[in-house]
Amino acid sequence: MAAIRNVAVVGASGSLGAPVLEALINSGKFNVTVVRRPSSTATYPESIKVTTADLSSVDSVTAAFEGQDAVVSTVGTAGVPTQSVLVEAAVGADVKRFLPSDFGCDMSNPKAGALPVYKNKMAIHKQLREAAAARPSFTWTSVCSNAFLDYGLQKNFLLNWKESKPKFFDGGKKIFSATSLDSIGQAVVGVLSHPEETENRFVYVKDIDVSQNQLLEIAKRVDPGKKWEEPVHVSTAELEKSSNESLAKGQVSPPVMMAYLFRVIFGPPEYGGYFAKVDNALLRVKGKTEADVEAFLRKFMLS
Repeated sequence: MAAIRNVAVVGASGSLGAPVLEALINSGKFNVTVVRRPSSTATYPESIKVTTADLSSVDSVTAAFEGQDAVVSTVGTAGVPTQSVLVEAAVGADVKRFLPSDFGCDMSNPKAGALPVYKNKMAIHKQLREAAAARPSFTWTSVCSNAFLDYGLQKNFLLNWKESKPKFFDGGKKIFSATSLDSIGQAVVGVLSHPEETENRFVYVKDIDVSQNQLLEIAKRVDPGKKWEEPVHVSTAELEKSSNESLAKGQVSPPVMMAYLFRVIFGPPEYGGYFAKVDNALLRVKGKTEADVEAFLRKFMLS
């Protein structure tokens, strides 16, 4: 496969898109184009080409993708279903590689992939596989990073350090893999730098393996004056059951869908929340240490 030079990014102004864009720029390996909606007011470095497209129109997006070797989608949750347009347009524009907005759990894991929260992403994967089978010059790569490390700590998702009694899921003992946003950006650079080795497959990256128990101990070191109490224990099995019941009643909300993420990350090993094997070496993802985690928490907790 020929080297990838021209890369289009969709969703480049988001919480994940921004660090991915920064990594692509800083690598110095690619000619980067940002494709955005006409209504977007986001600004980018002058060195970056910015083009607009109606992301609901295959024709409009195809025109925006012309001449691109690869497309990286970092759209948020609301934009995941619209990726079907991006995939169709990428095929029409003869794009060589498409990276969908996954950057989370291992959706090749049958237990995780069957959860309702991943329904739209699984549909995009079906479309990608069918497109690659029909047109061998079109390929895809899914970056699996499991939990966001720094973002997850900042937003109290991995540990609610704002509370004196944080929630512990399934006892807080489960070791799970987590990856920082900058490392995810490096993983994208790595994929595009090694197109043959990453063709039509899932790649796995992680910065660290950690548990909620360990995170709490680090948080206690960061803020020793805080009066911590016994954590509130929550069952991920009960969360999944409750969300299933809510969906059966037509009740769809962020908390309902979030419960499934807790099940994957903090739940039983069969959901794949711990990555035993990763592609860090190939993608040049260095990883993080406990000291790095402490630095993240110090930044968020003491700011």
